[in-house]
Amino acid sequence: RLKPVASFLLKCGMPWREFAALSKSVFVEVASREYGLRGRPTNISRVAILTGIGRKDVKKLREELDGQAPERGDKATGATAVLAGWHQDPDFLDARGAPRPLRAEGSTHSFHQLCDRYAGDIPAVAMLKELKRVGAVEERKGQLIVTSRSYMPAHSDPQWIMSAAHVFQDLGNNLTHNLDAGEDKPSDFLGRAMNSHIRASDVPAFREFLEEHGQDFLEKVDDWLTEHATESDSKARQVRLGIGLFAIKGNNDYEQVETND
Repeated sequence: RLKPVASFLLKCGMPWREFAALSKSVFVEVASREYGLRGRPTNISRVAILTGIGRKDVKKLREELDGQAPERGDKATGATAVLAGWHQDPDFLDARGAPRPLRAEGSTHSFHQLCDRYAGDIPAVAMLKELKRVGAVEERKGQLIVTSRSYMPAHSDPQWIMSAAHVFQDLGNNLTHNLDAGEDKPSDFLGRAMNSHIRASDVPAFREFLEEHGQDFLEKVDDWLTEHATESDSKARQVRLGIGLFAIKGNNDYEQVETND
């Protein structure tokens, strides 16, 4: 069930190593905040037991989260590291501090040298082909010019990516809340309407149905929220409230979307 997450992150240019480092920190943060006893933060030993992360790493990560130590500089790998090195390493900068044009081959000022230093075990030829494919590198008059600081395997609107990340977060919060729901903690709405035996030829008709009736439903929800909204400077306790409506479409495997608060 992690396949949609992996697919989304790869489209955003986040490699496994970067995700592993980030998720390690998040595991420690959540375990520290949510699993303490008698209202106190979770101690280091219990965080280590819950997360499977060693006590020394837990202590280091908690200090970083508390701002007591500088953020870790986990070394990126692959395309991300190559582009970063091209923009930051003095050996690949010109007199003005800008990324210099590089030859493809050579012992100095070459793309091959850059890959030897930053691409790990990825061949320079394969790296160049990929960076050209995504438009991060161009070839002009026999020299290679870097045109981007970041590696994005899929061309997507950055604002859409941020919105999609919020959708993941909202759905995850809904599921987590409902796992803990009980008499003193009512569950949030979560429902699906789905059938695994629909003709593929009916997909366009279903999209039209959702565009008409789904949008109508969302507008009714928006009217209700607007009617109950308070002034931004109100002293009343305020919360973020809403609902997400998503289409479900897939090959009976993992491509699913939910309706959630």
